[in-house]
Amino acid sequence: MRILITGGAGFIGSHLAERLVQRGDEVFVLDDLSTGDRANVAHLEVGPRFHFVEGSIFEGERLLELVGTCDQVVHLAAAVGVQYILDHPLSSISTNIEGTQRVLETCNRFRKKVMIASTSEVYGNQNHAPLVETDGSVYGSSGKARWSYAASKLMDEFLALAYHRTHGLEVVIVRFFNTVGPRQTGRYGMVVPRFVRQALAGEPVTVYGTGHQSRTFTHVGDTVRAVEALLDTPRAVGEVVNVGGVEEVTIQHLAERILAKTGSCSAIRHIPYEEAFATGFEDMERRVPGLDKLEGLVGFRPETGLEAILDDVIAYELNATRVVGQA
Repeated sequence: MRILITGGAGFIGSHLAERLVQRGDEVFVLDDLSTGDRANVAHLEVGPRFHFVEGSIFEGERLLELVGTCDQVVHLAAAVGVQYILDHPLSSISTNIEGTQRVLETCNRFRKKVMIASTSEVYGNQNHAPLVETDGSVYGSSGKARWSYAASKLMDEFLALAYHRTHGLEVVIVRFFNTVGPRQTGRYGMVVPRFVRQALAGEPVTVYGTGHQSRTFTHVGDTVRAVEALLDTPRAVGEVVNVGGVEEVTIQHLAERILAKTGSCSAIRHIPYEEAFATGFEDMERRVPGLDKLEGLVGFRPETGLEAILDDVIAYELNATRVVGQA
């Protein structure tokens, strides 16, 4: 199987590329490196089944050639991270909506199956748990730029489902819930690597808001196994599916657990949202996935608990620190 991953040099994309190459697929990655890093896939470039193309989904001829070459497409290219969205509101909306439109149009031209990456953000400001795929979306004011990301990804879902219903295009939509693990950067507001790096450096661990907001984290290994299973399952075509973890934790407790695991003496410092993000931010209090649909479709549930997730991220960051120190 030949599979194209847009945004494949990013965090999730690089892990997915690795898994697909290991199982024998030929993988093509298209990434403009705006938020991805070629170092994430450098170890794959030595093999004959991996091909990296630096470029954008907005380069029509290049996208046309790659989609035409491949059997399936996993569309991960997107504006990512709360901080990035707030800093680049216009380009984020354009990338997420227009970029997805171009990918879907090209896949439809060649009749290629495509997976569209969505996000738990589409549920908006819901406070109940678990969140299931049939739940509605609750957004705040359009003056809060945070919701532009959620709305743009929801529009991606509408576009994908419209192509499926109108043209019979094979589409699968996955809603990722806080995927974490090795190679994830804290530059764009990703909380786990940011906390771990602060703790290891002896810096204050900065918790935004009260810390009472809660999340459920998913190990990237579980995420890519779920993606692989959904790609391979005909029953997933035309469906929207949550992919997430199982253990809900408050951000305050997350910071405390990371401090304990790293043996850090860092203090926890609370920063008001308006100081951390300036204007345009509004948070969700809870984000917990319902996973019955995922299990029903592919018989898969996540295997990695929060303790193991944190151990993996800490080990990766410690090794990265040693490598930098030796350079």
